[in-house]
Amino acid sequence: MPTSATGAPSAVPAAGGSEPPPPAKQAVATGSGGAVSSVNPYASQAGLNVLRHGGNAVDAAVATAAALGVVEPYSAGIGGGGYFVSYDAATGQVRTIDGRETAPARMRADSFVDPATGKPIPFPEAVNSGLSVGVPGTPATWEKALKDWGTVSLASALRPATRIADEGFVVNEEFRAQTAMNEARFRDFTSTAELFLPNGELPVVGSRFRNPDLARTYRELAREGVGALYHGDIGRDVVQTVKEPPVTPGADRIVRPGLMERGDLADYTTVRRDPTHTTYRGLDVYSMAPSSSGGTTVGEALNILENFDLSSADRAQALHHYVEAARIAFADRNRWVGDPAFSDVPTQELLSKEFAKDRACLIRPDAVLTSPLAPADPRSPGSGCTRGTGAEEPYEGPSTTHLVTADRWGNVVSYTLTIEQTGGSAITVPGRGFLLNNELTDFDFTPLAEGVPDPNLPGPGKRPRSSMSPTIVLHDGKPMLAVGSPGGATIITTVLQTLVNRVDLGMALPQAVAAPRVSQRNRAATEAEPAFLSSPERAALESLGHRFVLAPSTFTPSPEIGAVAALEFLPDGSLQAVAEPTRRGGGSAMVLHQND
Repeated sequence: MPTSATGAPSAVPAAGGSEPPPPAKQAVATGSGGAVSSVNPYASQAGLNVLRHGGNAVDAAVATAAALGVVEPYSAGIGGGGYFVSYDAATGQVRTIDGRETAPARMRADSFVDPATGKPIPFPEAVNSGLSVGVPGTPATWEKALKDWGTVSLASALRPATRIADEGFVVNEEFRAQTAMNEARFRDFTSTAELFLPNGELPVVGSRFRNPDLARTYRELAREGVGALYHGDIGRDVVQTVKEPPVTPGADRIVRPGLMERGDLADYTTVRRDPTHTTYRGLDVYSMAPSSSGGTTVGEALNILENFDLSSADRAQALHHYVEAARIAFADRNRWVGDPAFSDVPTQELLSKEFAKDRACLIRPDAVLTSPLAPADPRSPGSGCTRGTGAEEPYEGPSTTHLVTADRWGNVVSYTLTIEQTGGSAITVPGRGFLLNNELTDFDFTPLAEGVPDPNLPGPGKRPRSSMSPTIVLHDGKPMLAVGSPGGATIITTVLQTLVNRVDLGMALPQAVAAPRVSQRNRAATEAEPAFLSSPERAALESLGHRFVLAPSTFTPSPEIGAVAALEFLPDGSLQAVAEPTRRGGGSAMVLHQND
């Protein structure tokens, strides 16, 4: 395997001193010639520079994503996968690419069951293992998007990210905090400790973090194409690492080897899928179809909400209906959505207005549904008022990252990509500079309900169900909004609540993104951010029977739900990019102007 050219650790922090500062962050930017929003200013700048030099939204999205693989390596990278949704201004059509990771051919329905006990493998043990690593889909997604819809080569799109990996980026509080959250498991893998704990220490805020191994990997992809991973030396190193994880001698951790072979990489393909589509208050809402559950679940919840008049005059009632619609949609999601290549997923039925009207009958203005709520059968008319006990929502890792881009011609991209948990499997491919995903833990380890078919059990070549919800909203056939978020299963509720805030509650997009969030996923209690727990709406909702718990700390030490990147085409013809003002340390919105 390749090693660092200097023989030193692959990432060496250097004192800030005369080093150039990082690009400035801003949460809102308005312009006219193109826009990028992501969680990181280095990445947003990479995409914006592509737009500035004549690239389109697809080119910019790939460049931004590649840069995120450098500066947000715990959330995304070429060791993971994702979903790419784009609007083509020339045809007025929305197109999607399913670049989700797949299970190896040797994966079976009981692969996450310990044969010694007959019980599921403990989740932390599954995460930190080769067994959790799916066949990466991100490089193939970039190649497919650029080939079909882009204007630049993969080599050109990778160039900005390669420069950042070579020159380094300035470590911020969030990067250090995420490293600290993962420190114990990072130390248990030699290659990961060498890269992300240089000289055995946490990276210092203000220092410069370099990753020459990833720069060389990107150059190899630029030179040879993604075949270097799916058929070549990069892939060889991935498979060897999955099968023989580089465990630190003396580490007190059970690390199971993975099932991946080189043939699994060679067999990987992305899938062009029709987007999900529903209408909401006169708007057309497009998102990602299964294997993601994002489009069907957000769409079903919107269809349910369309049966009610949500008004900003009674914010508590609007939130009550939003929470209940999410609860119902998650009950149906957990029962019906999986990889459509392996299960008969009732996508159109889940998105039908008739089914939503059936399900809406469960919502009362003065009472709360009990979770876990039983699913209904969207193929059985009139079954929507089913009241019963369903299955608990399975765990889904909270990491991931999202970006949006738009160009001067009106093309738009909404792209969510991930390596699953913050830090993925914690296994870095030695000499390659990137972490491997733990996406296969998105499968249900055992059936959720005894005697009920489960569409999300592991299987050979199967894509695990995802919650990624990259969304594009059209008004009269023209793009109005693009939105998405990281956050595991909370992605769905984050996108849904942002749309409700913007469309129903009259908030401008920056306010819709910044507003306190709550997330109900068919659980007894609804997760909430601290700002909501101190709001007047909390007491009103608790008087109806809602119960709230503090959202967990995921990306940073503070409790947060999601981290939106979004954009909007404003009535005056300008383009507004919007990022988080504070979540994950604040995101980065950038735009071009007519004179750029």
